[in-house]
Amino acid sequence: MPYLQLEVNESYPTEKKKLLAKTLGEIFSRLMEANVKRVTVGIRELGTGSIWRCTDGVPVPAPVLMCDIRRGRSPEKRAELAKALIGACEEILGLEPDLLNVEFTQHAGDEMYHPLMGGLSDDWKPDEA
Repeated sequence: MPYLQLEVNESYPTEKKKLLAKTLGEIFSRLMEANVKRVTVGIRELGTGSIWRCTDGVPVPAPVLMCDIRRGRSPEKRAELAKALIGACEEILGLEPDLLNVEFTQHAGDEMYHPLMGGLSDDWKPDEA
């Protein structure tokens, strides 16, 4: 954990997705004070017409970024992260920032087994980065 999962209607070149993964990982690590080795990024290209934002009128195609993270960060810190992640998605993939929702699911550290980091994760602490 964290697992950042971007769902989009389009397809993108591998190099752009790789750059986005690197950028999102660096943003997360810096803002959320976590080791970048913990970050996993998934980019799900669902295909045209697969994900929609409902409106008062006709639904519009809209991406979603789901963030499974360890609990402990303030709402302000999560909002700062969301804005930075949206900015990277706009810059690298050209996503419309007003249509990209970011949703957080928070977990205790021991709900994620991370072999690279030694097994079950610890709960997040502000000084761990």
